[in-house]
Amino acid sequence: MKKSLLIAEDDEHILELLLSVFSRPDLHIHAARSGTEAIGLIDQHDIDVVLTDLVMPGGDGLAVLSHAKKTLGNCEVILMTGYGTVENAVQAMKLGAFHYITKPFKVVEVVHLVDRALEMTEMKKENIHLKQQAIGRYRFENIIGISEPIRQVLSLVAKVAGSDSTILILGESGTGKELIARAIHYNSNRADRMLVPVNCSAIPAELLESELFGHVRGAFTGAHIARTGRFETAHRGTIFLDEIGEMSPPLQAKILRVLQKQSFTPVGGTKAVDVDVRVIAATNKDLEKEITAGRFRQDLYFRLNVIPIHLPPLRERTDDIPVLAGHFLGKYAPESGQGVQGFRPDAMEAMKRYAWPGNVRELENLVERLVVLSRGGGWVEKNDLPPAMLRGGDRPGREAAEKLRNGGLDFRKAREDFENHLIRQALALSGGNRNKAAALLGLKRTTLLEMLKRKRLHGP
Repeated sequence: MKKSLLIAEDDEHILELLLSVFSRPDLHIHAARSGTEAIGLIDQHDIDVVLTDLVMPGGDGLAVLSHAKKTLGNCEVILMTGYGTVENAVQAMKLGAFHYITKPFKVVEVVHLVDRALEMTEMKKENIHLKQQAIGRYRFENIIGISEPIRQVLSLVAKVAGSDSTILILGESGTGKELIARAIHYNSNRADRMLVPVNCSAIPAELLESELFGHVRGAFTGAHIARTGRFETAHRGTIFLDEIGEMSPPLQAKILRVLQKQSFTPVGGTKAVDVDVRVIAATNKDLEKEITAGRFRQDLYFRLNVIPIHLPPLRERTDDIPVLAGHFLGKYAPESGQGVQGFRPDAMEAMKRYAWPGNVRELENLVERLVVLSRGGGWVEKNDLPPAMLRGGDRPGREAAEKLRNGGLDFRKAREDFENHLIRQALALSGGNRNKAAALLGLKRTTLLEMLKRKRLHGP
């Protein structure tokens, strides 16, 4: 869908230049040669971005700015000004202008600035759409799960959503950390403002600081214009810092300042920008272990860990597997046109015994794959499941049953083999972390260490 740009400029040469520059397939262009004409076009059309001169006949750029903000809630306004009117342009910023640019300007700077403004309007529209969906989608009762662990999580989320406290969501990959962050935001007093998610592991470290805090013009090579960062975009709303454990220590220091002072300095800037932002962070790493290794700041951890929320892995909430599988089946079966009716009991038992290292995300991917590969619908059989899932969990039991049928077994040795199998699984699932492995087995750490020593087990 085309986006709409209004160019208001009384200098015919500059107007013709800008019309030529922005004549492209993704834009619908409106032109005005006076403030009065620009205001009339704003009344007639759904404009995404206004690029207007500050000094024009029949109503100046400030009048255009004021009318656009009053008439079009998501519209962004960029002002063009001569050097003698920079003070007026700064005043316009306070009135809600997206940015200003001084004449004479470089065409590439104007293009980049307009593209950033178009991105902002798109983000605003998307956010409004998400907020409308969130009225129902992110209600606590719509988060799937009946197990006691997930009910405890949702009870805590309901208690903290209405506060402005910083929240740290901990959990393995695929457990639904972003889903919980969205539920907190859309059930908070900031629900009518923006939720700005940032995946700290997906943005290169050298770009992340500018992405979060923005930069001033000339801050580094290629910084032709100033750029607004994600924290400023999230003003009066919520910023979700996903995978914060991947952030470099120098950048962690700037995040600490935001939490302490509610202000930051853009890259290359000298003036602090004040913001009112609620911070929700998430990580799949053990931050205490990262602190010991010198990769994460302890003071930042204490600032983030005001209200910790631990999301249980799927293997600890097996009662939710049938419910989640049914939910995903209802999601993907209609989309594919396949009439998959459900899961056979033995297939569901195998799924409940599986360790699910990818958690809920892995379960959703499995259900989608089973639906796509099903032939004419029917029921999901045990043999339809991946081989790794069929091998998991019940192998020692099958071997013991086979020995019983073939004349008997050594009970003590069978019990020893089963214990060893469980310990190796726990160590594998915990990545060799013996504290976590002991917790998975419901044992004290000292008990597990004694068993490992006695059994001479060193890993999975």
